[in-house]
Amino acid sequence: MRQFDPAVRELMDVEQPVSAELEKDLANLVTLNRLFGSHALVLGFLRQRLAPGRRWRILDLATGSGDIPRTIASWATRAGFEVIIDAIDQQASTLEIARRLSTGFPNIAFHQGDIREFGAGSTWDIVLCSLALHHFSEDDAARVLRHAAALASHSVLVADLRRCATGTFGVDLLTAVWMREPMTRTDSRISVRRAFSFAEFAALARHAGWRDFQHARRFCFRQALWMEK
Repeated sequence: MRQFDPAVRELMDVEQPVSAELEKDLANLVTLNRLFGSHALVLGFLRQRLAPGRRWRILDLATGSGDIPRTIASWATRAGFEVIIDAIDQQASTLEIARRLSTGFPNIAFHQGDIREFGAGSTWDIVLCSLALHHFSEDDAARVLRHAAALASHSVLVADLRRCATGTFGVDLLTAVWMREPMTRTDSRISVRRAFSFAEFAALARHAGWRDFQHARRFCFRQALWMEK
């Protein structure tokens, strides 16, 4: 059963100044995204959809330290695609770190905002959201999905953790023997327990009004939903 208590916040969600602990936690998340498939998932999705000869506008919701936008921008330059990326996060301190890490990427713009409502009335070609839905209640997670679909004119991809007993054990072990920093250990263990199961994730998409969407398990206890517009 999903263990979600709105009164219990992940440490990275608490308003706080930039600190060595926050920077280390975000760096750990970048490492996990690279090793456990988040970067590969996004790039594989874009390879199948981007075409040369036009400028692609991409929106990244809950961007964290901006590693996914930077990964996209670097790949697009090598592949010959023109991309403009807007990256959104709610935490000012996280965005400060993201901007500092992204000074060499003029095609990435960072914005502070609530991903449940940011950009209402606007559209981007492709909307991405990675590892964010488990931070929300079921109703708010469905609201994020509904809003992400409304913002996308071409495609939308939403990925997150997949709750299962093996994944919970794996995260507990990982944070016991490797990433043992208090913020990473605490948030990782909360995250995997408040993640949606595979069936719950699909039900969430249907509740959000998604139709003709695709849903798949991904490497290392992750899952993805995507839909063409």
